[in-house]
Amino acid sequence: MMNLEQSQTIQSQTLQSPAFDVDVDGDVLRVNAKGHWTLQQIGEVYEPFSKAVEGQTFRHVDFDFKDLTGLDTAGAFVLASAIKNPDQANSDWSILSGSKGRETLMQVAADATVGTPPLKHRMWFDAFERLGKSTVRFCTETVDTLAFLGRFTTVLVRQLLNPRQIRWKSIVALIEDVGLNAAPIIMVLSFFIGAVIAFMGSNLLASFGAQIFMVDLVGFSVLREFAVLITAIMLAGRSDSAFTAQIGAMKMRQEVDAMQVIGLDRYETLVVPRAIACLVSAPILTFAAMMSGLAGGMIVAWFGPTDISPILFFARLREAIPITNFWVGMVKAPFFALIIAVVGCRQGLAVTGSVESLGSRTTTSVVQAIFSVIVMDAIFAMLFLEMGI
Repeated sequence: MMNLEQSQTIQSQTLQSPAFDVDVDGDVLRVNAKGHWTLQQIGEVYEPFSKAVEGQTFRHVDFDFKDLTGLDTAGAFVLASAIKNPDQANSDWSILSGSKGRETLMQVAADATVGTPPLKHRMWFDAFERLGKSTVRFCTETVDTLAFLGRFTTVLVRQLLNPRQIRWKSIVALIEDVGLNAAPIIMVLSFFIGAVIAFMGSNLLASFGAQIFMVDLVGFSVLREFAVLITAIMLAGRSDSAFTAQIGAMKMRQEVDAMQVIGLDRYETLVVPRAIACLVSAPILTFAAMMSGLAGGMIVAWFGPTDISPILFFARLREAIPITNFWVGMVKAPFFALIIAVVGCRQGLAVTGSVESLGSRTTTSVVQAIFSVIVMDAIFAMLFLEMGI
């Protein structure tokens, strides 16, 4: 009975050996390939073909595949070596006779030989395909985030009912990082936002002699919207990315798996302390941002063209801006903080073992957190409008 090696030997002998004819006609190099230019037999013509092409002067290569009986990737790369002659800067070529498949194979080999990236032909429906994939990915991320939020809420309620299980040392350390260390940059940003609003408002209102209403503009916008939004966006960019990077690095080093092996719940040890730290820090930072924004508006009103003294500024603020605007801004802060903590921790736990995954999840975490904060702020705006607040 014939074994496998004997069968392969007889099969290779029946294949026609590769051969070629090389002819230079002016600036055109004509290559007539014959037989099987495949991996099994390409070694027979590799060196002879290279020597035949070397030293020739030409600007264009014509491949004649009329007598070619077989071609694979190895043969295509050998034939494509004629396109880029070391002595000439050649990249122009054509096939006189050959099938569509061989032309495609030669195109790929030629692009790789001359260092040209392959062309991607986009179909008319590519935009719809990308839109569909993005929609599916958005829905998947939304469902996964809601599932994560439900699991986190269950663990948080269980720990709040049994405070001895809460890791208070971790929470205090995280409050220092999330709240205390972030306070300076948030206050500086809010200060300049309040100053810009006051400056632009005073110039606009001065055209019809209503500069005093600049105080209303600063108080309403800072207390109700800008202070809490600046705080949330800074937490999303600073603390949210840190949560994802920290937990993601632990996931890559398999520390999260080790914690589960020894019986520690990853939600209790990693997610809940960060969420509580955000819940405690966000209202404090929001209050600091409000005071800083009002201070920026007051300074511009005092030293700017309106010449409104601090006493008049705060008197008008107390008279024109109800205290409900302050509470509207403060009520939003815990909800924004919860969203930021949940998104950051979920993306961190979704990191796989590659560095690329860590960077991608960190970027996704910040984008999702800011997007969710803006959407929830719009929901709050419509809700308070319907409530008349």
